[in-house]
Amino acid sequence: MLMKQILEVFEILDSPSASGEEAKKYLHSIKPDADVETYRIVGPKGGTDMFKVRIPGKNGKSSGGTAPTIGLLGRLGGLGARPEQIGFVSDGDGALVAIAVAAKLLSMQAKGDYLEGDVFVSTHICPDAPTAPHKPVPFMGSPVEMSQVNREEVTPELDAVLSVDTTKGNRVINTRGFAISPTVKSGYILKVSEDILGIMQTTTGRLPYVFPLSMQDITPYGNNVYHLNSILQPATATDAPVVGVAITTETMVAGSATGASHCTDCEEAARFMLEVAKYFGKGDCSFYDKDEYQLIEKLYGPMTHLQTLGKA
Repeated sequence: MLMKQILEVFEILDSPSASGEEAKKYLHSIKPDADVETYRIVGPKGGTDMFKVRIPGKNGKSSGGTAPTIGLLGRLGGLGARPEQIGFVSDGDGALVAIAVAAKLLSMQAKGDYLEGDVFVSTHICPDAPTAPHKPVPFMGSPVEMSQVNREEVTPELDAVLSVDTTKGNRVINTRGFAISPTVKSGYILKVSEDILGIMQTTTGRLPYVFPLSMQDITPYGNNVYHLNSILQPATATDAPVVGVAITTETMVAGSATGASHCTDCEEAARFMLEVAKYFGKGDCSFYDKDEYQLIEKLYGPMTHLQTLGKA
């Protein structure tokens, strides 16, 4: 269970003075030697604190091992929309979940439980992000460009990525809890991973929910086409397979809405991501069928142009 971590992290992030340093102090209170990094980046509409945690595994690449590395990325525009909105906004759930998973992993290590592979957790912390027009409900904006965040979060060390993001302002996935996406790799939308579906069923005790993707959803921001939200933006910056973990609702909820975060849904998503990290590191969770992917690419060619802004 990660409810303790969800509640503790929420108290840190639900503040006009929320910062990377405050979150870093919290993680160091759990494991003083934790590899936590935070620094400021500045964009066209302000700044935000990047937040990264590297958690070594027993057989991880950081110690010369062979186990694969997974990235758990918390996507968002901001934790708050001050001064327009007072309090933690729905859009902040991605950061909340990512940092809570990092806290749980560090707590496990402090007790002697180590995963097989390395885990890289990253998000950013901004309590006063701008809002942006979007239909059917307003988006949370971001003080920095998505490409800036991708450059900081998506690194060559990652062999797979789970990207967690609030995904409530739409009519295409209508359930309370969380849903996953098909795997996206190098411009291809692939079939949904059977291994990940199985882990989702185990952690939720329910049949899995999968949200649909369109081609424009996996293209970079800035090309002036519609995007469901930023959940699959990491897939534009890596050749590693990416799966979105969407925190969802039955009704449309604006990302800038306060009082709209559900701790049970966030805990469930965090617990699911932790289990995927466990199984992926020991080689028991595949994000995609490598042989089938090679066949598709042989038959139809590369789709990496969808990872670019396209032709002018």
